[in-house]
Amino acid sequence: MVTVLVSGGNGLIGQHLCQRLMEKGYNVGVLSRTKNKSDAKISNYYWDIDKQEIEKEAIETADYIIHLAGENIGEKRWTSKRKKKILESRHASAKLIIEKVNESNHKPKAFISASAIGYYGAITSDHIFIETDSPAQDFLGETCRKWEEIADEFKELGIRTVKLRTGVVLSKHGGALAKMMSPIRMGIGSTLGTGRQYMPWIHIEDLCNIYIKAIEDEKMQGAYNAVAPEHKTNLEFTKSLAQTLDKPFWFPAIPSFVLKIIFGKMSVMMLKGSRVSSGKITNAGFNFRFPDLKSALKDLVRNA
Repeated sequence: MVTVLVSGGNGLIGQHLCQRLMEKGYNVGVLSRTKNKSDAKISNYYWDIDKQEIEKEAIETADYIIHLAGENIGEKRWTSKRKKKILESRHASAKLIIEKVNESNHKPKAFISASAIGYYGAITSDHIFIETDSPAQDFLGETCRKWEEIADEFKELGIRTVKLRTGVVLSKHGGALAKMMSPIRMGIGSTLGTGRQYMPWIHIEDLCNIYIKAIEDEKMQGAYNAVAPEHKTNLEFTKSLAQTLDKPFWFPAIPSFVLKIIFGKMSVMMLKGSRVSSGKITNAGFNFRFPDLKSALKDLVRNA
């Protein structure tokens, strides 16, 4: 049976992905910071990035490695210390994995790494970004560029490497959608800033299916935008969510300066956003189960 090793397997995406992998018949291993953690269905392997440790069996049994580990970029204000931690959590964890792969006689068939549409920067423009566009020179762009550069070191070892630049992940179990739903349910939902910034998004089910396709499709390599085909602005997204929840949408927009005061530099994630193309992944033969926001919200909100 084919074994997939997942870092970040206890996160929002990781938990959903591990479940889908098991349903597809894969053996699943998860890198965990807790020793001797047992699970009847999932093999847990200890790792400690600071101590440069990974259980040897984790690497030697992995047919595929999916790397999701990294600090939540939207959890706290972006102080200098926080920015450093966000970057190092992605770079150091991938670096440790590649070092252990180098030490082993066993090489996985593919290394599939999370990345983000932040690669293109926190900007609002008329441009529709594709995978060949250059990385932005802001914090998000630099973080994603370095994130992907370490992933490319697996390619240099002759290991097929895939990088998935992910948009806002919609899930009924938490994340961005839950944060947006809360004020709308209270009748105080608002757009952010001008509301004209785009919000590239993807249903968690489609995202997990892209990861599975990256395992099974040997032609896939390099970067792919993991976003739904439909483009929505913050205003359009918020209105659609209010309609799905059967709630009024009349509250005034939250001014940009208020968000900047509350969230500091991190506010650019809320106030800026451009369209991102899903053309490459669809041309690779992937069919979205939820290609439009209406169907995605209907599935997630009404079945929550």
